[in-house]
Amino acid sequence: VEGAARIRVRLGDRRQFDARLVGSDPATDLAVLRIDAPAPLPTVRIGDPDRLQPGAWVAAIGSPFGFDHSVTVGVVSAKGRSLPGENYVPFIQTDVAINPGNSGGPLFNLNGEVVGVNSQIFSQTGGYMGLSFAIPIDLAMDVADQLRARGRVRRGWLGVLVQDVTPELAEALGLASPRGALVARVLPGGPAAAAGVRVGDVILGYAGSPVGGPGTLPPLVARTPVGSRVELEVLRQGSQATLDVRVGALPEGEAGDGSDAPAGARLLGMRLRPLRADERAALGLDEPGLLVEQVEPGPGRRAGLRPGDVILMVDGERTGSVAALRKALSLVAADRPVAVLVQRDGDPQFVAIRPHGPAS
Repeated sequence: VEGAARIRVRLGDRRQFDARLVGSDPATDLAVLRIDAPAPLPTVRIGDPDRLQPGAWVAAIGSPFGFDHSVTVGVVSAKGRSLPGENYVPFIQTDVAINPGNSGGPLFNLNGEVVGVNSQIFSQTGGYMGLSFAIPIDLAMDVADQLRARGRVRRGWLGVLVQDVTPELAEALGLASPRGALVARVLPGGPAAAAGVRVGDVILGYAGSPVGGPGTLPPLVARTPVGSRVELEVLRQGSQATLDVRVGALPEGEAGDGSDAPAGARLLGMRLRPLRADERAALGLDEPGLLVEQVEPGPGRRAGLRPGDVILMVDGERTGSVAALRKALSLVAADRPVAVLVQRDGDPQFVAIRPHGPAS
């Protein structure tokens, strides 16, 4: 719905209504729409994603390629899956076939209850390759409730940058096995700094929940009510300690910048991350963009991109997050290049990238 001049909602009985945008949340790619339709309207039953187990059968309903009421089935592979550039959603991974037109549709369990919102696929060809991801319905409902109440979503924030604990780091830090989130930076003035978190701490637990890796922490923090006090279990110089932290509010405009996640996500052979608000101001940009931090052999290097470039648009679509870029690339046919708008040294220019070409 972003940038839409008019929004129309079509019901199952083919009635159509003009809709009003109540609010949207780019971090989860969810929006709430209001229509004036005679009551009562049919509704779906909401399920409990916590009771969903790997191996359970699920079904997706959508309109792939315009074919209404199409149903695909599969099984749950994992829960709590983190994706590059998607810091605040613990995705449900399935092998349910998802194609353009399925996004935003329901994921049902065998009791006919909605347990997720179909969101995206992971693909190297632009088509379905057996990996699909859904937003847990309890998270989606929480986002919807906040959008209805205040028109925006407030998320918890610690103010740390964390990274993975490799086997070598685990040995160096005195961990029996690689686990937890290693604090690489503590942002000045943030909640973590006030609580005494230090660079080099390994966060092992958050509010009673284990932190298996850096991807586990952001969803836990994001769903914590702002102002709540929680306990952090940390490993510091070989000894475990418990710190009390008051969770702050994620600053406006930071929802997709990885405030509590690794510095960048890899795509097209490049390490990318969203620009911070201060970087946009320094570059004179009113629109969000993706900063190229590193370029390795792949489509980006073949197109001539280099560190310091800022990706602003792909195939006519703005790319303020890695998720938006991935979604735009997923719609590109495997045999054609795509036009990418890049700002370099203060000047915008288009380059052509063939995203699904061979690596070099």
